Amino acid sequence: MQSIIEQVQAALGGHAGLALGYGLIAVLACQLVLLLWSTLMRLRHEHTQQRLDRERLETLVRAAKYRYKEAQEVVQGWNGYRKFTVTQKSCECEDVYSFYLMPHDRKPLPPFKPGQYLTFSLDIPGRDKPVVRCYSLSDSPTRPDCYRVTIKREKAPPERPGAPPGVASGYFSDYVKEGDLLNVKAPTGHFFLDLSKTTPICLLAGGVGLTPMLSMAKAVAESGSRREVWLFFGCRSGNEHMLREDLEELRRHDNIRVLVCYSRPAQTDVRGEDYDLAGRVTVELLKEKLPSNNYEFFMCGNGAFMMALNDGLEAWGVPEKDIHYEAFGPATVKKRAAPVVAAVTAGPACKVTFAKSGKELEWKPALANLLDFALEQGVRIESGCRAGSCGACSVAIKSGDVDYVKAPDAAPEGGSCLTCICRPKGDLVLDA
Repeated sequence: MQSIIEQVQAALGGHAGLALGYGLIAVLACQLVLLLWSTLMRLRHEHTQQRLDRERLETLVRAAKYRYKEAQEVVQGWNGYRKFTVTQKSCECEDVYSFYLMPHDRKPLPPFKPGQYLTFSLDIPGRDKPVVRCYSLSDSPTRPDCYRVTIKREKAPPERPGAPPGVASGYFSDYVKEGDLLNVKAPTGHFFLDLSKTTPICLLAGGVGLTPMLSMAKAVAESGSRREVWLFFGCRSGNEHMLREDLEELRRHDNIRVLVCYSRPAQTDVRGEDYDLAGRVTVELLKEKLPSNNYEFFMCGNGAFMMALNDGLEAWGVPEKDIHYEAFGPATVKKRAAPVVAAVTAGPACKVTFAKSGKELEWKPALANLLDFALEQGVRIESGCRAGSCGACSVAIKSGDVDYVKAPDAAPEGGSCLTCICRPKGDLVLDA
């Protein structure tokens, strides 16, 4: 700096004051340039940083939106059918198999409510259209990696030996193997256990009707709840005793009582080891074992099993609101007509015509729905859930209109009706 001032002073002929002034100006100019340069660099850096922050924020927003969408899919399930891989097929007992299903896309599985079911669309050789069937989930709803359904091969009923065996259950038993892909709808169904409640429950299972009952009991066990649970399971013998390990695991919980009943124990079946009691699951047995009738009762099995238990529970004084049941296919509980039902069924007589079958019939107001009416008259209509969820019973309406007993979970195609939950408004012509 001193040399600069001396040079300026020499150039100005020895005028020291003037030289000093010019030197200070030069210094200030240099500082100003440096300041401007550093300011420009800082602004450039800040602009770059802001751009990076904005890009990072946009990335975080996109990721959050994706995670939210994924979470919604997990909670709400999915629309339509989704491909699932059969990762394991296990024989549980004679003619009963469990199928473990993992999503083919490996995306997360939505949880389900214990007692709900899956709907399958099966491409069975020799069938002109897919066969739709519903099967209850038989495992805990907390399992994150896969679903499990347990299916029994349905043989011709003893009273009708010439009737065809179950088409879908036979297909699962004989043809579906590990590695196969299946079309599956998201878990659904209105028959489930409310885990937010603490009221004691009694689960009544006949045969393969054990599947939703087992899901309910396992859900209580794995939740850590101290809720009182009684599980009665009835089958003929050890040959039909399915899911043994799951039942034995439940016995380890002191708030869960499991009683297995064999109606026809084989000579090789050992009481106290294979089963607990000889006989059927009846209301008399419940009266003997339960401390009172102050339970919520859930039952699943064939029609005769559920009808007998329902009538017995009502006679025992159990309120109708505390009796819940699941019915697939022909299994159902025919409730006695209540005054409100009589009011609904009252009205002018009407005719129901099944165009393809060539049958014109007087509607029977005492029947619950068009599906039951059609089957009673020998008109074949496919069915699955019988709850307005799966769409298997959808039939086109050629003329007339229907009333729905309950709102369908998904509206049928235009001009069609879900026969399992509707009744005719007046004269009706169906394409069946």
